Amino acid sequence: MIIRCLILLTLAAVPAWGAELVAPNAPKPAAASDIVAPGAELKLLSGEFAFTEGPIADAAGNVYFTDQPNDRIMVWTIDGKLETFLKPAGRSNGMFFDRKGNLITCADEKNELWQIDVKTKKATVLVKDYKGKLLNGPNDVWVRPDLGLYFTDPFYKRDYWKRGPMEQDVQGVYYLTPDRKTLTRVAADLVQPNGIIGTPDGKKLFVADIKAGKTYSYDIQPDGTLANKALFCSLGSDGMTIDTRGNVYLTGKGVTVFDKTGKQILNIPVQENWTANVCFGGKDLKTLFITASKGLYAIAMQVQGVKP
Repeated sequence: MIIRCLILLTLAAVPAWGAELVAPNAPKPAAASDIVAPGAELKLLSGEFAFTEGPIADAAGNVYFTDQPNDRIMVWTIDGKLETFLKPAGRSNGMFFDRKGNLITCADEKNELWQIDVKTKKATVLVKDYKGKLLNGPNDVWVRPDLGLYFTDPFYKRDYWKRGPMEQDVQGVYYLTPDRKTLTRVAADLVQPNGIIGTPDGKKLFVADIKAGKTYSYDIQPDGTLANKALFCSLGSDGMTIDTRGNVYLTGKGVTVFDKTGKQILNIPVQENWTANVCFGGKDLKTLFITASKGLYAIAMQVQGVKP
């Protein structure tokens, strides 16, 4: 099944950090024609899943993703093969690789955050509560270069939970220190945070408030706290990624791409009810992989994803 990717440009733009400070001789803003490879088509790689989520590439470019209702982590190899990596997998949702090659997963079954050794497939629980109370349900995670990590904790009631109502007083964003000893809530004023991604230098964090229909940017402080919250764009997102040019990719109705100023430059339609998440993968990190409902999709790009 091949779905021709129709590129939709919009005139709407939402100013964000640094948008009004572009110098006259600065490089021209990204355009849709600069993003997707010429003649590229969106391809369905496999459609055998219940609901796909959490795609992330390892150092070689293999893409790991979750089939969350079926409680398994899958991998699409750089050789184009589909394999089961781990089952059961704690009902893992969002995932991210740290620079040591560990797979960090939002293990939704018991509202935990896991670290998985890819070689042994052994899972270690990093976070199981906050101040003695059960987390809502870690949903998406990003690891900064020094191994400090951020994750979102919205509340989505699951039919497989054996628990009571929401124990936390907010749906927040949390920071776990590199030594994995201190957990801090760093954002408590969002309605329902979901997608999260940071810049490769570890200085900027983007968090999507999916229920509010907004995505915000923050400056990451040396101690892991967040400062200078600013509206990045007026669109929420389930999952997010970023490329080496600073373009930010949001999901929901297809994949919508914003440049670093918050201007929308591209939408990649996907013929599914919901597009959950997105990442770059492949040997050269120039293939965009999209998890959308029952399918895993891919499209060739001109831009490159950030190396794990």
